[in-house]
Amino acid sequence: MDKKNLEGKLDKVTGKIKEVGGVATDNRDLEAEGKLDQVKGKVKEGLGNLRQGIKDKLDELDKNKGENKGENP
Repeated sequence: MDKKNLEGKLDKVTGKIKEVGGVATDNRDLEAEGKLDQVKGKVKEGLGNLRQGIKDKLDELDKNKGENKGENP
């Protein structure tokens, strides 16, 4: 799992806590901040997934390159 995925999950959880706290205390600013944190978390998770996908694909290409090195065309 990519570091950005973990940061994103933490932001989403923190944001949900803030949102619920804001609703419970009728604090619209805290509620809005929580919603914003959740959106940031989703973006970070998406970036983490993208980075992980790219890394996996590069690893796969590198592995295939190494396997094909011994073959004669």
